[in-house]
Amino acid sequence: MSDDSWAGLADLFADEAYASVKGRVRTYVLHRQLLEHLPAPPATVLDIGGGAGHQSFPLAHAGYDVTLLDPSPAMLDKAQQRLQRLPEETRRRVTLVRADGENAVTAVDGRRFDAVLCHGVLGYLEQPEPLVDQMCRCAAPGGVVSIMTGNARTLAVRPALERRWEDALAAFDATGEIGVLGVATRADTVEHLSALLQNGGVTPLQWYGVWLFTDWLDFSGTELDPADEQQVATIAAVELEAGRRDPYRQLSRPFHLVGRKEAAPQHI
Repeated sequence: MSDDSWAGLADLFADEAYASVKGRVRTYVLHRQLLEHLPAPPATVLDIGGGAGHQSFPLAHAGYDVTLLDPSPAMLDKAQQRLQRLPEETRRRVTLVRADGENAVTAVDGRRFDAVLCHGVLGYLEQPEPLVDQMCRCAAPGGVVSIMTGNARTLAVRPALERRWEDALAAFDATGEIGVLGVATRADTVEHLSALLQNGGVTPLQWYGVWLFTDWLDFSGTELDPADEQQVATIAAVELEAGRRDPYRQLSRPFHLVGRKEAAPQHI
């Protein structure tokens, strides 16, 4: 028996979910939001729970030094496969590490990074505190910490759009759901995670929505063609703008929270 809980989901997640319009929008929107806060390359990036590298490999291609950490051999195999399709110069900037995010400090030998990412991971953990603490500890002074996770304030959206009205009513007070991959997930709030970051010496800077209209179209049964490059680009531009503005960002099922580690005190 394999202890890799993602072994049966790696293909679905890496090859299908990210190839959909929603997956492509997610990658684009998060990338653009990140670039507003990241230092210039060749800054160092740690991607905790980075899966197949959909978020961090574009950063490596842009010149960042990326360490992708993930506990799943199946997901790391997917990352390795995708890595081999990238230019050699990009491949040289990527290091793959097998480890749980809750042990990230040990896994990277105490190294500090200019940016620490954790996207789509916290919802699969019973509690966010241990992993958020590790993220804060792995960030260098002045470094960026980036979290993308499910929004506990919008759990009624999906069942309502799927016309599961009793489930939608119950979801207003829920703290989790069965996600689109068929796995139980837990949701967080911006306020709670902001407080955890502050406890770790990280000041919250900004939070964003990730997708909104793409979600609504998807759950209403509208077919979106991922091969229609012009349509995908236009959708992504709309979602990027919606993610910056209220009330739209407040309705996004995931949110993206960015903070900065306190700079080291200067000695005179």
